[in-house]
Amino acid sequence: MSTVINVPPGLRNVVVTETTLGDVRGDEGFYHYRQYSAIDLAKSKTLEDVWYLMFEGHLPTDAERDRFIAEVAPLRVLPDEVSAVLPAIAAAGDKFNPLAGLRTALSLLAAVRGLKPLWDIDPAHRKADAMLVCAVTPTILAALYRLREGQQPLQPRADLSAAANWLYLVTGTEPNAVHATAIEHYLVSTLDHGFNASTFTARVIASTGADVVSAVAGAIGAFSGPLHGGAPDRALASLDEIGTPDRIDAWVREKVSAGDRIMGFGHAVYRTEDPRSLMLRDIARGIGGDLVDFATTVEQRIVDVLAELKPGRNLYANVEFYAGVVMELCGIPRAMFTPTFAVSRIIGWSANILEQAQDPKIIRPIATYVGPQPPAPIA
Repeated sequence: MSTVINVPPGLRNVVVTETTLGDVRGDEGFYHYRQYSAIDLAKSKTLEDVWYLMFEGHLPTDAERDRFIAEVAPLRVLPDEVSAVLPAIAAAGDKFNPLAGLRTALSLLAAVRGLKPLWDIDPAHRKADAMLVCAVTPTILAALYRLREGQQPLQPRADLSAAANWLYLVTGTEPNAVHATAIEHYLVSTLDHGFNASTFTARVIASTGADVVSAVAGAIGAFSGPLHGGAPDRALASLDEIGTPDRIDAWVREKVSAGDRIMGFGHAVYRTEDPRSLMLRDIARGIGGDLVDFATTVEQRIVDVLAELKPGRNLYANVEFYAGVVMELCGIPRAMFTPTFAVSRIIGWSANILEQAQDPKIIRPIATYVGPQPPAPIA
């Protein structure tokens, strides 16, 4: 008889596999990609460099970087069959839902390109499929946004970096160096982050041997939830709701009293300040302005009031709080905050999918039944 192991709700602190991609040390306020500090990489390397690191296992040489960038550039261009349906996807529904649109467009892309199950292809083909999905995702998301706004989608530019390309595709304007660098730091810092809900979802689907897009689509669905990737715009909306510094304390107390979650604060893993938030706060301060001044004031007061109302919980600003501030400063519309997060995280998902595809065992846990007992067998 198999041994049944009861685990805590949410699989908290349960080890489900081994990985070479990185780790999050929540008690230390530290996380890494491969053997490198993720924050150090964000401050010193390009998104392409770290993308290469996650896929290949080492940072690229200059020659390897050039070849990689040349390989990615044509993959950013959408097939005509996908471009043709984007207007209908963008127009669907009363409220613009870019992540739902991305799932739809990627599913069509998989059909157009004939992506095969991971189980049926070799590692080189798996990696090629993952490269395609990562490269084309920013193009799809930006096109959907511009179409929804009544504007024509733009073609990706081979002369721009991945971060600068994203800003250009969304805003229609070539970004200045300060904004491009700020977004690049953000994208690198959010590329991967342990076995969060979306990454775990991607790996579960990959364990079935399904194709890359199926695994990515599942991850996008998990990521779209407001308790996961869907919080940057909500965190910034809190600043709008508070309005002025004299409203901060009352606003926090009202939220806590009502049992509401304060978006942008607290983290499932970190028991210290989120290192991503610290970096993004520095970036925001470097750009400066009234929004930054207000955000830093709000952050400190919220942390102080939460410490009073929830002693011992160690609730600090997480990545979403200053992510929203930085994106707002760089001209990204709020509807595209979470999609910007997805532009980087899809690389982490894909790296995890490729790693999971090497394991032939399907992920198949069990549940404890607690409902009414079935009747006795009929004689």
